[in-house]
Amino acid sequence: MLILGIESSCDETGAAIINAESKNKKVKLLSNSLASSLSLHAKTGGIIPENAAREQIKFIIPVIKEALLKAKLKPKDLDAIAVTYGPGLIGSLLIGVETAKTLSYIWSKPLIPVNHLYGHIYANFISEDSDYRVPEFPAVGLVVSGGHTDLVLMKNQNSIKWLGGTRDDAAGEAMDKIGRLLGLPYPGGPFIEKAALKGNLKKYKFPSPLINSKDYDFSFSGLKTAVYREIQTIESLDSSIISDISACVQKAVIDVLVKKTIIAFREYGAKSILLGGGVAANNSLRETFNFKLSTLNLGVKLFVPTKSLCTDNGAMIATAAFYNNSSSDFRKVEANPNLYFDTAL
Repeated sequence: MLILGIESSCDETGAAIINAESKNKKVKLLSNSLASSLSLHAKTGGIIPENAAREQIKFIIPVIKEALLKAKLKPKDLDAIAVTYGPGLIGSLLIGVETAKTLSYIWSKPLIPVNHLYGHIYANFISEDSDYRVPEFPAVGLVVSGGHTDLVLMKNQNSIKWLGGTRDDAAGEAMDKIGRLLGLPYPGGPFIEKAALKGNLKKYKFPSPLINSKDYDFSFSGLKTAVYREIQTIESLDSSIISDISACVQKAVIDVLVKKTIIAFREYGAKSILLGGGVAANNSLRETFNFKLSTLNLGVKLFVPTKSLCTDNGAMIATAAFYNNSSSDFRKVEANPNLYFDTAL
């Protein structure tokens, strides 16, 4: 089954084509094209929604053409089109949704609307090679990005239960804001990760909010405030101090993410842990998960997408569509910026 996936929920415009085998449920990535307006938003220190939408308009057709070209396919070869219909920035979402609806009509292809959050989970189901084994159920999934921090239980392909999420800032959002306090470029997360490599993990004791709570919720606004107060006591932020603060901030975030995910894994007797979202590309997060799981000897398989599939992309949308194929009349598909995990795929 050949599916074109279209993603335009924020500042990245993605189109990808997968070849999904119904018999063994394996997904092979044929092409993955992506255009980003990150350099534009870096100039303003964050995303201005109207600017993001205008960039989507410029990129959407070229990335779709490129995806088809790389896959050496024509529109007539496709079996379906999948598109992110939420959550996200309404202007950006509309570009992808309306483009997908138009193509569904003129190409006479089924249209499958996909919840962006589910897409990040399903990035783990894209086969890397012929020996790749898909995750076993039940599985615990952690979606952690600039806009979302959520923990879910995946009982099977058609059952994803939300366990908890952030009460305020998402992990990536908090890192970006702390990066701004430190005078780092936007987005702050990757620059904090780089600076942390030279930092002293014991220099500052920043809180990991809700790390001992009895639920699966997260909160990162308190961490942001603690960093702000610490910075106010420092006369000059040199590179050494920035590295130390970055290391301690990153540790505070990772500690709570890892701890709560492992608690959920144990409580629900899961067989797999799935990471997804832009922050899942963080090497320290991956290494900490691997170290903790190895130390605890839980016999769990940790799945983390390749870094190119952690950030927003069309491949994850096409894959989610394959595993939960539910096409809709293109006339009834509408962008919905307020979708959540308790909403349909």
